[in-house]
Amino acid sequence: QVQLVESGGGLVQAGGSLRLSCAASGRDFSTASMGWYRQAPGKQREWVARITSNSKITYPDSVKGRFTISRDNAKNMVYLQMNSLKPEDTGVYYCNIFGFSYDYWGQGTQVTVSS
Repeated sequence: QVQLVESGGGLVQAGGSLRLSCAASGRDFSTASMGWYRQAPGKQREWVARITSNSKITYPDSVKGRFTISRDNAKNMVYLQMNSLKPEDTGVYYCNIFGFSYDYWGQGTQVTVSS
């Protein structure tokens, strides 16, 4: 059974940092793309970072230069380092892993940035 478990969320002041982790289990994800999404109250879920199996990385402009995604295939882990956090970064952050025939999501971890 595939499981994705996020951790590392919390309450932080504007300008602070957090590091999110996503532990994946249940199959080999070395050929998968991995990403992070977030959803603020009353808003649609939005993409914030993606890393492919060959480590091509992309970010939307809203987080570029502040967020860094990384992966450890040996541990089936994906990370999101978030620096210079802003109140608008508040939301539930979800880990996503997808391949040609699968698309998995974690349960999410809350990130709250106070002004």
